[in-house]
Amino acid sequence: MDIAALIGFIGAIGMIIGAMIFAGGVGPFIDIPSILIVFGGTAFSALSTTSMPAYLASFKAMGQVFKASKLQNDALVKRMIELSAIARKDGMMALEGQAVPDKFFEKGLQMLVDGADEAKIVKLLKQEVKAMKSRHESAQGVVKAWVDIGPAMGMIGTLIGLVLMLGNMSDVKAIGPAMAVALLTTLYGAMVANVIFGPILTKLQSLTSGELEYRALVIEGLRGIARGDSPRIIEDQMIAALEPPAQAKLRAAA
Repeated sequence: MDIAALIGFIGAIGMIIGAMIFAGGVGPFIDIPSILIVFGGTAFSALSTTSMPAYLASFKAMGQVFKASKLQNDALVKRMIELSAIARKDGMMALEGQAVPDKFFEKGLQMLVDGADEAKIVKLLKQEVKAMKSRHESAQGVVKAWVDIGPAMGMIGTLIGLVLMLGNMSDVKAIGPAMAVALLTTLYGAMVANVIFGPILTKLQSLTSGELEYRALVIEGLRGIARGDSPRIIEDQMIAALEPPAQAKLRAAA
């Protein structure tokens, strides 16, 4: 579980609900027509931007925001060094059945065992990285649609509320509900974009960047093993591909 994401998400919503309670209760801020316009309208509009499988997959992707990442660059570098030492000492066949942290790493390692050269390994693994990036961008596109469309639906609801209010000024009792629709749809639209789906989109993009960096390290390490480089050279090459803070952390650990 990603504690920071969970606390941030619950905390932001909790602060808003707390303010509502102290202002007089949550009841005045709940309006069914406004909910239908913003949440229902945005959901269907977001669906129209993609395919049904991609739309449904986006919700599964959003669930990853609250899960702790299992990809650890430092552990990867250490394991790659161990495997390179085994390969130099006992040959590529000795890598058969060696434990690795993830399926991507396992696939590349098996290619080494099967005798694939450096160029073929890099080509196939980069194709898989490209496919992964495409899947992630598809899911993030749906989330971005929520961010973009939510405030627009809020504005549409505001206009609907204003039309209802101005068209029935003679009925004092109708002004309040119409004004509620006008104001609450704007509120809901802002919440959809800035409190719910905006942070989710940013976190998904961050997770994608982290996974791309991790996979680039896997490819770099496997290239070194395929060339027969020494463990020390492989370590330096992998660390050099990281951001300076990550480099400093790994060098300190070493």
